[in-house]
Amino acid sequence: SIFDVELNSLLSLYKSLVKEIDTIEKEINKLIEEVHPHYMSVPGIGPLSAAVIYSEYGDISNFTNPGQMLAFAGIEPGINESGTESHGGKMVKRGSSQLRYTLINCCLPLIRFDMTFATYYAKKRGEGKPHRVAITHVAKKLIRVIYALESQDIDFNAQELR
Repeated sequence: SIFDVELNSLLSLYKSLVKEIDTIEKEINKLIEEVHPHYMSVPGIGPLSAAVIYSEYGDISNFTNPGQMLAFAGIEPGINESGTESHGGKMVKRGSSQLRYTLINCCLPLIRFDMTFATYYAKKRGEGKPHRVAITHVAKKLIRVIYALESQDIDFNAQELR
């Protein structure tokens, strides 16, 4: 019947797309292995996440401090100023949404497998912050760690992290 033909057509299209995605992922893995950024040694950052981070930030030496990297990702706090008063506000979300999404998703396995980040997350939760706010704080810490790893040209070592 016509439904069998349509189903077979859709299945063959699906298989060809899966094959193409696999080819592209292999190419991305190969390219990121050539670059081999130091932040790939952080648990929770795999080749695809590292590729997104690398493609968004580019050369980390373009940033003079981790605050600039936070601003680029759109994770820094906004500041509300009026006359002589200044108050910290919510996250500004002006930066790269793909980078922000990737960094926050990298933090989920990070708080499971690294005690320093898990302790930091638990501290923020203990302060009464909701999960998403606490995970954003972990992402900020991750960006500071990425900046330190790349600027000092070293791999991640959980023992040296404070």
